[in-house]
Amino acid sequence: MDENLLLDAIERYRNGQMDDAEKLFFEELRKNNADIEQVASEHSFFLDELENLSEQKSFRQNLKGVQNKLKSEGIFSQDDAQPKSKVVYLWNRYRRTIAVAAAIAGLISFSTATLISKYSENKKAAVITPLVDNKLNQFEHKLNQIEHKLNDATAIPAKPKFEANFRATGFLVDGNGYIITNAHVVQNAKNIIVENKKGDQFAAQPIYSNTVTDLAILKITDTAFKKVSGLPYTFPKTTAELAEPIFTLGYPREEVVYGEGYLSAKSGYYGDTASYQISISVNPGNSGGPVIDKDGEVIGIISSKETNADGVVFAIKSKNIYSALKEIKKDKDISIKLPTVNSLKDLDRVKQIKKLEDFVFKVKGN
Repeated sequence: MDENLLLDAIERYRNGQMDDAEKLFFEELRKNNADIEQVASEHSFFLDELENLSEQKSFRQNLKGVQNKLKSEGIFSQDDAQPKSKVVYLWNRYRRTIAVAAAIAGLISFSTATLISKYSENKKAAVITPLVDNKLNQFEHKLNQIEHKLNDATAIPAKPKFEANFRATGFLVDGNGYIITNAHVVQNAKNIIVENKKGDQFAAQPIYSNTVTDLAILKITDTAFKKVSGLPYTFPKTTAELAEPIFTLGYPREEVVYGEGYLSAKSGYYGDTASYQISISVNPGNSGGPVIDKDGEVIGIISSKETNADGVVFAIKSKNIYSALKEIKKDKDISIKLPTVNSLKDLDRVKQIKKLEDFVFKVKGN
């Protein structure tokens, strides 16, 4: 829950401004989440202390007003010991209370802010999971060891195998070797290769990365790569419709995997308007995969999923690709031309997949 919304809910609950349904929901939320309960308790205590401080300040002002009135009426003078000593006593007594209350209020305010910040960070980290497979070494390292032993036993020197420690997905946006994937996939990578369905591997490097939109564009730099023509999909600038059926191709395994589902919300995590929420089965390795509608248009790019819910996946809207291309063209002398002809429309799903497989790549790096 956003920290401002949380504090607003706490104050409305405390002031009796919630209806019965909202009150019941908030009480259940506090009951089931220790972090929210702690924030609610401490913020309520903080508000109580502020009210006490306000009351004490009002009392002090009233007391001073009475003192001034008595002095103006001649009941006692500034030099009268008894009234003066009583006023001084009361002031000293409440001044200490006010100081303690102010100190507590400051401490609680700082603690509340720190706890909310920590809660927000932990909540986001715990709930959203990037779909990159970072566990390749456990299996691939053993394979590499076996291959090295076999190579040592032969007289023919073998080409060193690229040892990757992560795997994700990407797909062509231009047949000249430009591949789109997620920024979180490549942000810490020193070396990157992309691999097609045949197992051919090509060196690549990022030419664009934006962690805000979580988009990255790679350029295949390997001379062995041949230009690809006839990308079969297109990229709409309009928003897809709720409940629209969608499917994806990706590499949660060494071979390409198909998945299908539907668009469940027009915004992403916490109402992020740059993303969709889709209902589909995905796993680590699916990051960067295309989200395609029934007509063969790429409406989004798989980015992450909600850890605590099945099938709640988030995909970056494809219209963000157009913004990325404008940034690239502005900063670098690179021209990327998105496909304008869609050859997937009106094909059955099996034929659509057969045409798509050649344009979806495995992205590996270390």
